[in-house]
Amino acid sequence: MIRARRLFFAAIALLSATAPAAELKHDLYVCANLSPQGGGVMGRSGPVRSGLFRSEDRVEFTHIGPHHIRTFSVTHDPVDPARLYIALLDGVLRTPDRGKTFRIVTSWDMTEAKSISVDRQRPEHVYAGIPDGIAVSHDRGQTWRRMNDGIQRAYTESILVDRTQAGRVLAGTELGIYLTEDGARTWRLVQATDKVTYALRQSPHDPKVFLATTSSNGAFRSTDRGVTWTRLPGVPAERTLHNIEFDPRNPRRIAYCGWGAGVQVSDDNGATWQDRTAGLPKREVWRIAIDPDLPDRLYAGPYQEALHASDDFGRTWRPLECGRGTYFDLVFVPRK
Repeated sequence: MIRARRLFFAAIALLSATAPAAELKHDLYVCANLSPQGGGVMGRSGPVRSGLFRSEDRVEFTHIGPHHIRTFSVTHDPVDPARLYIALLDGVLRTPDRGKTFRIVTSWDMTEAKSISVDRQRPEHVYAGIPDGIAVSHDRGQTWRRMNDGIQRAYTESILVDRTQAGRVLAGTELGIYLTEDGARTWRLVQATDKVTYALRQSPHDPKVFLATTSSNGAFRSTDRGVTWTRLPGVPAERTLHNIEFDPRNPRRIAYCGWGAGVQVSDDNGATWQDRTAGLPKREVWRIAIDPDLPDRLYAGPYQEALHASDDFGRTWRPLECGRGTYFDLVFVPRK
């Protein structure tokens, strides 16, 4: 009887650790290149596939996109979340129906899109960062043209539209952060860097605040909508920092990850940092994300390992039922 009771409570504890109790208002989309040694597909059996995956319950992950080893980024139309744009090696992929159908919408000479962002004020305007500049569409991806006048070194790794003003866009390039306020007609350098700016984020709490991470200059913060930038204290400049995130629930909490930097979190808006890498299989972390629906839920994708989740903001970690691989992007899309 005692052993049966122990097994019962152990099963309850396991369910509590794997099944979210809160109401989920977003689906989690994952861009991943899975490795054959991973021993399975996220949420499925059969041959290992890469590309775009979706989880509706944060437990099962379903492959929905074309099998593609370089699927870098995904975003959604703010008016119609079923319309997704995916940046991948072939260019920009679009789906109008949550992944039931896909179509490449860029031409043969506009490929290797690394990031993509939609203007919330003008949802028909879409911006993508590509190796030779900025690709812009004014008709929800039907047609595209390059618009990077003023950018000296055109390679663009990250791009982000200011959610409060139409046509105001920040671009993270090979040698700096650029700003346009006229819909990419002209660009100006607002922060020089020695290497690539890998990530740009806008605070969900204060739209004037932006964060950026780089490959050799540490992390930067702007409190004037990206016009001027200062270094975040305590963030190493010798590491490649892959991304940085605001906690959508806690305005003072941020986290970043990187190559050799592991996972670092701050509860005081970046004044001090705590290492939350213990429990992960390695310190080379390609991507992190903070769940908008589940309090203290943090995700991390160590290089060539399974995606991991933490329900205490990185103090403890557990692997999800995913294949091992490189996780390029983790994005939460509102449900219709």
